[in-house]
Amino acid sequence: MFLLTQQKQLKLLLMKKHLLTLAVWASAVLVFAQDPRLKGYEAITESTVRGQLEFLASDWMEGRATGERGISLASDYIASMFKVYNIQPLGDELWTTPSRNERTQGKGPEKYRSYFQNFSLIKYKTGENQKFSVINRAGGGETAINFAYRVDFDITPGSQVSSSGKTALFFAGYGFSHQDYDDYRKTDIKGKTVLILKGFPGHRDSTSLAFRKFHPENRNGLLWLEYNKIRKAQELGAAAIILVDPDNNPTLNWAQHDHYPIRGTYYEADRKLRSFYDYRMAAPGNQLGGNIPVIQVSPRAGDQLIAGTDINFQLFEKRTQETMTPASVVLPDKEVVFETSVESAVISARNVVGYIEGKNKDEYLVIGAHYDHLGKFEGWTWNGADDNASGTVGVLTLAKAFAESGEKPEKSIIFAAWAAEEQGMWGSKHFVATLPPEMQVIYNLNLDMIGRSSEKDPAGNSFDMIYSGSTPGLQELTRKNIENYQLELKANFQPSKGSSGGSDHAPFAEKGIPFTFIFSAMHPDYHQPSDELGKINWQKMVNLIRLGYLNVWDLLHDREYLKKQ
Repeated sequence: MFLLTQQKQLKLLLMKKHLLTLAVWASAVLVFAQDPRLKGYEAITESTVRGQLEFLASDWMEGRATGERGISLASDYIASMFKVYNIQPLGDELWTTPSRNERTQGKGPEKYRSYFQNFSLIKYKTGENQKFSVINRAGGGETAINFAYRVDFDITPGSQVSSSGKTALFFAGYGFSHQDYDDYRKTDIKGKTVLILKGFPGHRDSTSLAFRKFHPENRNGLLWLEYNKIRKAQELGAAAIILVDPDNNPTLNWAQHDHYPIRGTYYEADRKLRSFYDYRMAAPGNQLGGNIPVIQVSPRAGDQLIAGTDINFQLFEKRTQETMTPASVVLPDKEVVFETSVESAVISARNVVGYIEGKNKDEYLVIGAHYDHLGKFEGWTWNGADDNASGTVGVLTLAKAFAESGEKPEKSIIFAAWAAEEQGMWGSKHFVATLPPEMQVIYNLNLDMIGRSSEKDPAGNSFDMIYSGSTPGLQELTRKNIENYQLELKANFQPSKGSSGGSDHAPFAEKGIPFTFIFSAMHPDYHQPSDELGKINWQKMVNLIRLGYLNVWDLLHDREYLKKQ
């Protein structure tokens, strides 16, 4: 009997222990299920991503070119998804229009917010009437050399209207500005045409001290070097820029201007499609900074410009590499004359902007991606599945994730789809330029082309992360989340010291705002009609969105990762 009683007690004890274990497990499961961070994380699924991307990259969107019907449809879709996810509008303030019956009852207009931030752009292209010449007055006489359009020179008009000028000629070396080297130091180029060489001090010799000192930090820096040089000359008041590349004679390209080569091949009948390459965009007037004409000349024309002066391009490059000393000078007895013609039209553009209000209403994190692409031409549609329907879907999915977390964030989160990135990042520029003083943006996450893998990445998990070099904690944060959540991603970290980069993080970087730019891969379908849904790496795209979510979540709760060094 005693033994039986012991057995019963043992069974009872084991049962209690089992029930206790079940209770602890159930409690843990309940806590896990209710964890806001994990609830949002689990909302990022392949099915959600697929559904949105298949619509935005469909032929219905007509390539989402800024100013065209397709992008208007895309913006309406994005705004509707924000509304579904209960993301509050943060676009323009508008007024309701009461009906006649409402007005008779004393109801007047009421202010409300839209999801759309509207702005205007000038869409323009180079006309056929382009003139460029140099006047020599050496020796008391006057001679003029008239250069042939698309034989000796090509021109990118600087404004949305035809322009002309007759100015002095200033040789500014590379037109390069650095804290230890400045071609414009102690010079005045206001109202002058500036002659510059492509490249930077020491660019011909990678072993030279000048190369190591001045070489841009990464591929994006190299791509944006010439753009930044043009912008610098513009800021200093130059009337125009003449760009010479002594190693490249583009005459053949100009002679074949109506041909449209794509990576060594041609479209049907070697015929150029009327495409986005024909057009540029700019803000009306100087609202966000205008441009100046850029005249690209052949080496032969470059030599004619400096004929009779003490300037020698080869000797200048050699001496500058060795001494790292500028040699800028006004070229005496020389004037340049240019005349540009432009065909232009005003178009409408709009960002789509919403937000989740945080506990701290004054600080904002901005999650953005451009939703425009290249449009539709002569029966071809540039659907831009990767560029940048993928990044746009990333923004929408992150909006869904943070909304479904069920937690009011510590800081406010802005979700934005930018317009007109392909033609100069005008959407993000407009947003940054019009930020109210009371809105303190502390971080920007930019998603651009997050859906592909390169041919050099057989595992299909590599991506580039360009981030503000002054905030190294962003790299630490990313490594931690990749490891802790086993995201099967391999990051190529690229800290950026400046604001260079051809995507929508650049306007934020220029304001000193910490940023992360996530970019999955460059591929042969970039800016081609072949950038289609069938080539998307869905798992990689989902993982990159999840990484963005985890990083932003941590930044909402811990500003140490944004601490500048």
